Amino acid sequence: MEPLHPIEVRVLGSLLEKDLTTPEYYPLTLNALQNACNQKSSREPIVNYDETTVAQGLELLRQKHLVMKVSGAGHRVEKYAHRLGETLNLGRRELALLAVLMLRGPQTVGELRGRTERMHPFEDMEEVERVLEALAARQPDPLAAPATRGRWRHLWDGGASHNEAEDEPASSVPRQSLESRVSALEREVDELKREIESFRRQFE
Repeated sequence: MEPLHPIEVRVLGSLLEKDLTTPEYYPLTLNALQNACNQKSSREPIVNYDETTVAQGLELLRQKHLVMKVSGAGHRVEKYAHRLGETLNLGRRELALLAVLMLRGPQTVGELRGRTERMHPFEDMEEVERVLEALAARQPDPLAAPATRGRWRHLWDGGASHNEAEDEPASSVPRQSLESRVSALEREVDELKREIESFRRQFE
C-alpha cells in the first residue's frame, strides 16, 4: 500500500465520516469537503486547507483509485465520493474505525467505540478489538496497528506521523502491562454501564 500524504489522509477521512454520518449530504462538493477537512471539532490536528489544497489531495487519491468524481444527472456541480469499500473490500464497521483514526489519530478501544457510535453502533469493546485485529492482520497491507498506551493507529501514512519513542509512558511498568490494564479497565467500565442500565430498567 502506497503511503498517503497527511492532506490525503484528512481528505479521505472526511469523505468517510460524512458518508457514514450524513448520507443525505453525500457525495460532497469541493466546498463542502473543504469545510469538513477544516472542522474545529473531531479533528486532530485542526487544519486550514484552501480549495486548491483539497483539490490536489482529491486528485492524488483519485489516481490511487480511492476517490471518484460524481457528475451527471442530479448533480449541478461536481461531487466527490470515496471508493474504500469497493477498492479494499471493507464493510461499515471497518470504515467507521478507519475514519475516526484518520481524523483524530491514535485512540484507545473505548474512545473508538464512543466516537464511532453515529457511524456504526458496536455491540461492545470486544467487537471493536476484533475488527481492529482483522485490519491489522490484512495481507499484504495492514490498515491498522497497536500504538502505545493501549491505543490503535491507522497505517495509511506508513506510521510516519506517529513517533513511538516520544509517546512512550515515562514509567518503569512494561508497555504491554499498561496496555492490558487499560483494556481491562475499559471492559470493566463497559460492563458496569450495562449493569446500571439493566438495574434502571427494573424500575421503569
